[in-house]
Amino acid sequence: MIHFFILTLFPSVIECYCSVGIVNQAIKKGKVTISTLNLRDFAPKGQVDDEAYGGFPGMVIKPEPIFEAYESIVSEYGKPYVLITEPWGRKIDQKFLEELKCKKTIAIICGRYEGIDERVKKIVNEEVSLGDFILSGGELVALTLIEGISRLIPSVLSDPESLKEDSFKSRWLGYPVYTRPREYKGMKVPQILLSGNHRLIELWKLWHRIENTLKKRPQLVPQDLNSLEEEIVNAIKKGFSFEEWLNKREKRMLKSDL
Repeated sequence: MIHFFILTLFPSVIECYCSVGIVNQAIKKGKVTISTLNLRDFAPKGQVDDEAYGGFPGMVIKPEPIFEAYESIVSEYGKPYVLITEPWGRKIDQKFLEELKCKKTIAIICGRYEGIDERVKKIVNEEVSLGDFILSGGELVALTLIEGISRLIPSVLSDPESLKEDSFKSRWLGYPVYTRPREYKGMKVPQILLSGNHRLIELWKLWHRIENTLKKRPQLVPQDLNSLEEEIVNAIKKGFSFEEWLNKREKRMLKSDL
């Protein structure tokens, strides 16, 4: 089980999101607990922010409520792994989530206003971010971490096999998916997905994984391509469709068997 502690000025944002979906499923299965700590409850006279020294613009969250909330966690659960949301922090990716799922207790400090008193960094293990842009607060970052980690915990997902198909989990991005109806507004589900031929379906999946990666995130293309991957990459770069490539490949294999 992972214990999440979210230090925030807006606990209702966290509580609302965690009452539905995968996170709620993880809670019901006893795989995670999520506690929101309202920083106002730990602030002298409820004052959580003050003006910045040096005449800088904006308000800064005071250190007292952060340390008080943190120490309340330590006294009952021991020292947590502490993350703080900062726009320049480590960008959250699948590798990072995999690392964090091994932690037993995670505290996430959600930034607000112009920032948090720098002295709080004494208790922080890592600064985290969604990317190179600015949000008004860190609650969305915290929720991203909670859901991203929770879905990796064994038994949380109803179909754990789906984890193996995730983008960024394997060497390539994901592939297109379809469901009923077979045809909608003239758009049909690819016939090969209805064929029941698992070998061809796996080839279709690999082709479209590679095609997606080449078109959308070419910087993620692995350097150590196997022979099949290299063949598909070259075919896509030459402008072949999956059906054209498959037809040529099947004919070539047939000749080699003769």
